[in-house]
Amino acid sequence: MDKLIYTAMTGASQVLEQQASVSENLANASTPGFRAVMNTFRAVPILGEGAPTRTFVVDSTVGTNFAPGGLQPTGRDLDIAVNGKGWIAVQGPDGKEAYTRNGSLQISPDGILKTSTGLTVIGSSGPINVPPTSQITFAYDGTISTIPDGSQAYGITVIDTLKLVNPPENQLVRGADGLFRMKNGGTAPVDPNTQIVPDNIEGSNVNTVNALVNMISLSRKYDMQIKMLTTADNDAKQASTIMGI
Repeated sequence: MDKLIYTAMTGASQVLEQQASVSENLANASTPGFRAVMNTFRAVPILGEGAPTRTFVVDSTVGTNFAPGGLQPTGRDLDIAVNGKGWIAVQGPDGKEAYTRNGSLQISPDGILKTSTGLTVIGSSGPINVPPTSQITFAYDGTISTIPDGSQAYGITVIDTLKLVNPPENQLVRGADGLFRMKNGGTAPVDPNTQIVPDNIEGSNVNTVNALVNMISLSRKYDMQIKMLTTADNDAKQASTIMGI
């Protein structure tokens, strides 16, 4: 009976963790550039003396759904979207280089180009400084130019270039802050083939319908595991009563 209890207990615990992942996906269904988390169950036998028949359930994280989200034209000069595969390099909260697909940018009061969440965007030589009272434009290769207010086209000045990277997806790991980093702790090289689409934002790739259906399915799985625990407990009590007789 303890075998059933152990399997049901670990199954219920992992279902709760999967529900948290689905909740995260639903919460970020409208977050620009968000990549959905993918999970699945797997059974793992317990190794050790006296426990070859025991099996417990674990949540095997398949990884991240790297499928691109849809592009949404905004007409805003500071909005960019990565065209196809690739990433925008930013400075994470820990000060180290990280990667995002969120191209909703803004200029801080001190003239530093940042994401909408306050992360510093990295250029060819570090943070990107934007001159005051300037209109900013992006080229498809990530080149950033400014036009002083009131100037004609001949007043365009190139100030920097976005650091666009495209490391192998299996070399990336998602952090607790939602940013991606290299597994080896290093930095990815600039990819000259990665391009952006100005005046657009990439939407989240979360399929809300599938996520809601998955949440309902997980809720039913949890109920099933709890019923198995209750059944095992009742069977154990009845067995004890019979043995007492």
